[in-house]
Parts: sequence; C-alpha cells; structure tokens
Amino acid sequence: MDKFNFIDLFAGIGGIRIPFEKLGGTCVFSSEWDKHAQQTYTYNFGETPAGDITEIKETDIPDHDILLAGFPCQPFSIIGDKQGFEDTRGTLFFDIVRILKEKQPSAFLLENVKQLLTHDKGQTFAVIQEQLSRLGYTTYHAVLNALDFGLPQKRERIFIVGFLDPIAFAFPKSIGSYKPLSEVLEPDEAIEPSLFASERIQTSRREKCKGTPFFPSVWHENKGGNISVLPFSCALRANASYNYLLVNGVRRLSGREMLRLQGFPEDFEIVGNMMQIRKQTGNSVAVPVVHAIAEKMLEALRQRKPMIRLEEQLLLFENQIHTYT
Repeated sequence: MDKFNFIDLFAGIGGIRIPFEKLGGTCVFSSEWDKHAQQTYTYNFGETPAGDITEIKETDIPDHDILLAGFPCQPFSIIGDKQGFEDTRGTLFFDIVRILKEKQPSAFLLENVKQLLTHDKGQTFAVIQEQLSRLGYTTYHAVLNALDFGLPQKRERIFIVGFLDPIAFAFPKSIGSYKPLSEVLEPDEAIEPSLFASERIQTSRREKCKGTPFFPSVWHENKGGNISVLPFSCALRANASYNYLLVNGVRRLSGREMLRLQGFPEDFEIVGNMMQIRKQTGNSVAVPVVHAIAEKMLEALRQRKPMIRLEEQLLLFENQIHTYT
C-alpha cells in the first residue's frame, strides 16, 4: 500500500484528499457539485472534479483501492433540519453504496457530523451499518475531535472506516495537545478592516462576557447568546452567524486563519470572496485528523491482521480468568 489509487467523493475543497495524496496515493477520480468549491479544487490540485454524483454511472468511475467520501452532513446536523434519509441529500449515501458494490475497493473512509450516530434514535446509523455489512465490509467508527490532533479547534466528527477483508483496525489516539492560537492568528494590522466587528457588537460582547478575558482568545456566542472566551476556536460552520466567532472579541477570522484551524497547508488558497471562504472552510475537514486515520488505515492494509470478533474476545477473556484462578 505504499502506492495506491483512491477516489474523492463529495470532495469539497479536497481536505480528505490531501493526507492520502501525501501518503503516496494517486487520486483517479473526484466529484463535487458546488461550482465554487470546484474552482478552489481546480486551483489547488490542477483538475476539475466531476459534477453531481447522482448523474454519474458507477461503471464510469475508475477502479480504485480506497474510496473517500465526506458525504453531506446537513440532513443529520444540529444546524440542519434533521430530516435524515427523508432529505434528498441524505439519500446521497446510497450513491456511495452503489459505487462500493460495483467497484469493491479494499477500503473506504466516510466522514460526517457526530449527530449521525444518534439521528432518529440511532436508526439512521443502523441502516448505514447494515448497508455496508451487506456489501461484505468490516466497519469501524469513532468520533474524533480536532483538538486532540494538534489543532486549536473543537471540531467533533464521526469517521467510518471499512475494509473488504475482515482485518483489524484501531483509530489513532489523541496526541494530547494542540497548538496555541498565537501560531494560528495573524496580527490585527494585517487583517482587512471589513473583518472588524462594529463598536456596538464589540461592546455587546464585553457586556455579555463572564469572567476575565485573556488574550489571544476566540469569543464564542452560543444559541442562547452566552459568550465563552476560549483558548481555541469552536467548530467552523458554513452557515453560522458572521459574528459567531470573534478573535479577542473584536474581529472575525481571516481566510488564512480559518484554513490554519482546519490544518491546511500554507500554500493552499480558496478561490472566491469571504462568504465563499467561510462556506468552504466550514464545510471541510480537519486535515491532521484525516492524516492520522489514513496512516492507521494503510498500516492495517499492509499488516492485514485478522480482526478479533466479539465472541473471540469473550473467549480470550474467559480463558484469562481461568488461567489466573
């Protein structure tokens, strides 16, 4: 698996692609329907993703070793209306299913919001697991936080990893730290004046702030209007209020700062205005988290250790008890 091919579905701006490419993979197909995200993808990777995946036949997709898909999260998100599979976007999961069924790649990685686990009292996730199991895949899932992988952003996402063969896999462990905001934030004098909040908003933040502020910090306003002053950013969101996060209570995040909070390389550029930058970074992924998972996936595919099923684990445990007694 030092050299492998992969496809990048619901590609966004390529956040999932970057780690797999860095680890030796070659992207043989990508798909993204949003024209603005397509432009950013083209600028950074030199290729334009195919459009709407629902209009692409699975037989027309190249053979590949690994399928990657950050499939749309709005149907399951706390920000969305939680319609799940009743939402047209929710059915896009079944486009992943038809491609897996046709191409039978060795492995896949899916990403979504953590609310996918509990949506419809767990029924939605049960359907997803059942569909993947019917295709013959052994799956693993975990909710991972970008804070645990070096980024000063509290961003929890569910990741589903699957293998065509029943091999062992373990998700990466937390590295136990994240870089300080001082390594992410740009100096105020380098920030466009339009990103500074009005004096009215700044005053309102200070009045609502509980406790003594510290700097640098990101001031987060929740749905109830309460202000938290934090040494990290809360999750970047595509459709959040423009003043949802304020650096030191006075200004919005710059485009470069948002990309750094997601762990993108310094030479990565987003094509478009600030609205598009906020949307595209908010819809993307924490790159170091994906990188850590990718390393574990490739390790599992190289070693191909057989997974220990639950009944085997119980038997081993019982044998250990008998040994000690």
